Amino acid sequence: MPYLLDTCAILFIAGGTSDLSTRTVELIDSASPAEVFVSAISLAEIACLQERGRISLESHWRTWWHELLGKTGWTSLPINDQVMAEAYSLPAPIHRDPADLVLIATARLERLTLVTTDRKILDYPHVGTLS
Repeated sequence: MPYLLDTCAILFIAGGTSDLSTRTVELIDSASPAEVFVSAISLAEIACLQERGRISLESHWRTWWHELLGKTGWTSLPINDQVMAEAYSLPAPIHRDPADLVLIATARLERLTLVTTDRKILDYPHVGTLS
């Protein structure tokens, strides 16, 4: 099963301090790197979080991201016009966090299960999720 990691899931897995279920962590750990994806929107979120002092990374966010992808083999998916069109055409009910819209749209378009602890995403009926 292919997965898209929400920003919180990336940080939990990379930091080894997961609020994800044990079963979900096992699924991600046992998945082929070719089955685990991240979105470029997560890079933007991580950059903002580090620059605002809300997270502490071992290195600058840009270096940290490239090292993470190199170590894990995960694939970073771009944000393109199809993703944005899907993000702003999602069926109701949906909240309006732009990063979450991009993540949900990407998961739907790429047929990926979205791994998250975000209750708003978990409660959204139009995307497959794990927590």
